[in-house]
Order: sequence, then structure tokens, then C-alpha cells
Amino acid sequence: MLCTHGHNDHINAAVELADSVDAPIWLHPDDGMLWDVVHPDRRIDDPLRDGLTITVGGDDMTILHTPGHSPGGCCIHVPSLGTVFSGDTLFNGGPGATGRSFSDLGILVDSIRSRLFVLDGATTVHTGHGDSTTIGDEARRLEAD
Repeated sequence: MLCTHGHNDHINAAVELADSVDAPIWLHPDDGMLWDVVHPDRRIDDPLRDGLTITVGGDDMTILHTPGHSPGGCCIHVPSLGTVFSGDTLFNGGPGATGRSFSDLGILVDSIRSRLFVLDGATTVHTGHGDSTTIGDEARRLEAD
């Protein structure tokens, strides 16, 4: 199970789900303090790191470390599907939320510009909350602001 970040609304069911399908739990270590609040008696199985490639069902998924929403926030890029799973880094309509613990808007915008806006503009963005969008649409929105 790949966790895009460690805020409780994204990890509350992680242990139960991982155990039910005998899957490892992956999380960036910079979000360990968030994980420990929700699951103090369970360690993550594997750390996510920038550039890590994981193959699932014949598709390579590359981890992009995108801090800002949380220190260990990550996006999962699947080039063969023209898709990125952005967690709470990028939403339809702009940057992800920064009202949570350990969030920083400046760092988040830097992550989006340097890690996501370099992807092909047609890349579909499946967000952690709300409707999907594309990299191109979000780049135009952010640059217009």
C-alpha cells in the first residue's frame, strides 16, 4: 500500500487494509511523526524515496517527493498510463491544502512547479480529494494567479 502522505485521513485504514490483503505499507520517512500519532504500535514496512520505481501489473510507478502539504508528501507517477496520483499535493483548482500540521504553502508551490509541472501537460492528475484534472490545466491556473 503506497501512502502519499501521513495525515490521518489518508492513513487511518492503512493497517487494516494492508493486513487484509497481505500488502506492505510504504510511506516517506519524513512523515513518520504523523504515522506514529495514528499507528504508534505499527511501523511502516518500506520507506518511499524520491525516484524509487515500483512495478505493479507491468506498469512502472515512480515516486516523486513533493513536500509542502506534509514534509514527506509524495506523488506517484505512472508514465505508461499518462497519470500521476497527487495525494494532497495538487488539487483540481490549485495547490493542495496547507491548513494541516507541518504544511507550508511556499514549499508546496515549489514542489508542484519543480516536480509536477515538468510532466507532460496532458498527464491526468488523480487527486487525494475531489475531481481529477490535468497537469496543463493546473499549470495554467497557477501561473495565472
